[in-house]
Amino acid sequence: MYTIKDILRIQVAPALGCTEPAAVALCTAAARTLLPGGEPDSVELWLSPNIYKNAFAVAIPGTGGAKGIGLAGALGFYAGDPARKLEVLEPVNEESLARAQALVAAGKVAVNLLEGRSGIYIRSTIRAGSNEAEAVVEGTHDNLVGLRSNGQPVKDHPLLSGTVADKSETDRLESFLCSRTLEQLLVLVEDMDDEDLRFIRRGVECNVKLAEHGLAFHDGLGVGGTLERLTREGLTCRDMVAEARILTSAASDARMAGVKLPAMSSAGSGNHGLTAVLPIWAVRTHLHHLTDKNVLKAIGLSHVVTAYIKAHTGRLSAVCGCSVAAGAGAAAGVAYLMGGNLAHIAGAIKNLLSDLAGVICDGAKASCSLKLATAAGAAVQAALFSLHGLAVGERDGIVALTPEQTTRNMGQISTKGMIETDRTILQIMIDKQFS
Repeated sequence: MYTIKDILRIQVAPALGCTEPAAVALCTAAARTLLPGGEPDSVELWLSPNIYKNAFAVAIPGTGGAKGIGLAGALGFYAGDPARKLEVLEPVNEESLARAQALVAAGKVAVNLLEGRSGIYIRSTIRAGSNEAEAVVEGTHDNLVGLRSNGQPVKDHPLLSGTVADKSETDRLESFLCSRTLEQLLVLVEDMDDEDLRFIRRGVECNVKLAEHGLAFHDGLGVGGTLERLTREGLTCRDMVAEARILTSAASDARMAGVKLPAMSSAGSGNHGLTAVLPIWAVRTHLHHLTDKNVLKAIGLSHVVTAYIKAHTGRLSAVCGCSVAAGAGAAAGVAYLMGGNLAHIAGAIKNLLSDLAGVICDGAKASCSLKLATAAGAAVQAALFSLHGLAVGERDGIVALTPEQTTRNMGQISTKGMIETDRTILQIMIDKQFS
């Protein structure tokens, strides 16, 4: 039996930059700890398709917008602090960036795609003189499951401490979540204590800082700043939906541009964390007589629902989790915040899934901000519709009578129905690289 505290501990954590390049850097940084020092002769990276897809075109934090899987691995070698997990690249500076870029330019970093591997898998092998070191990340982005030095397994290494257990704990938690009803998840949220609320507030503060940076500097694609300008010019109205879209997409603009500020992630993704948190935080400015506790509990529910749906769809897939998982979480949180009952929250989740079920994931990149803007706006709309008696019926498409069965249907689409779609998306991305 898991508590809300367990869910937040396992599913919600700070992450600097996109989690896939961070995971690549973490893997290489961990392998580097097994070497005596000096320059590497080669760094070889082996990645599952979903890691490859999401690390392919996104800016790396602290690099001024530089991109590349090989560069992420090289930065892990020269600057990565593996003890910081998904904030592994925090120490990156101009010197380490120059050294990493030189290593890549010299052709000493090889990136390989493991086509038959599903989920999260990264293997990094570093050769330096007569020494060879290897690290493996699997299951979750910061789950270091193996280290080898000169072909021999390394046991009892501090970086391995608890990580294998963490993977099984994540698996057990996801099995637990899949067995719960929405009503049971709501009961968990009501057990939040002051420590939980403080942790959630810390996540709000992280994600709002990213949004403020995106609005101030028009980072990345500048979706948030453009949406804000449209409201200033009177071309659109700054209502609840617009407020959620502006705040959420501005944070994604900054994060996808590699701004060196952490996001509070949800279910293994920083962009999920932005979508799960910021629409609810934006909506609160349009509501009266709310306490901070109401808002933070609503965000807690959003994290729980996000984790619940991701437990069905898988951590990485052809479906945009920011839309269908974190978007549904935000919809549930908004409905809860506005005084909705169990039926209203269920209706909000079903409305959101019916609306955004077809949104594909074509990797992490600047234009993710567009998807987050869509998800944030759709989440608020889904909640408002449900609160006003509009809920998609069980005879419509993938929507079932209950939110639980609707989520299971979404999981089938993600894990079975879109396998070939995922391969096609990745092949298009690879073909673009060499065209």
